[in-house]
Amino acid sequence: MVTPEQQAVAAAAEAAAGDLPRPDADAIWRVLATVPDPEVPVVSVVELGMIRAIGWEGDEPATLVVRVTPTYSGCPATEAIAEDIRAALGRLGVARVRVDIVLAPAWTTDWIGEAAREKLRAFGIAPPAAARIDVSGISPLRRPADAVACPRCGSTSTVRVSQFGSTACKAQYRCQGCREPFDYFKPH
Repeated sequence: MVTPEQQAVAAAAEAAAGDLPRPDADAIWRVLATVPDPEVPVVSVVELGMIRAIGWEGDEPATLVVRVTPTYSGCPATEAIAEDIRAALGRLGVARVRVDIVLAPAWTTDWIGEAAREKLRAFGIAPPAAARIDVSGISPLRRPADAVACPRCGSTSTVRVSQFGSTACKAQYRCQGCREPFDYFKPH
């Protein structure tokens, strides 16, 4: 629901933006790269591969369309991400933004960049393995657990404590070496 105050602010921003030049794609991508994931704020939505495309639609004043694929279709942070994107682009001077949520193709951990994987590790979250295992026809609860390295000490002597960690897209592990618990960003 949009409040009357939000409508007034949006109308004022749209009127003011009429005189501003349209930002180029590089400027838009730079701004989007500053939008953190609300659940893992050390990585941006761009670093996670959630921003699938950007483009202008319609005549002046044109609308910037940002296509976003959430990390999973039921992600509770999806609306917060959309609001953060609109706010960041508003600070760039883009008055008209539409965030389209795109569920196909489904987001995959393969879209996480290597720099983001290092940021996850430094934050204490084990990033998903880059190499994928063919699990077609095998229940993920019955197959042998993947070797997950502890993001703190690097030991692969770890055990899964719970299939779900702080969020549904992560599992909870404990390191047998340093005894610390940690989240593992599940590959999918």
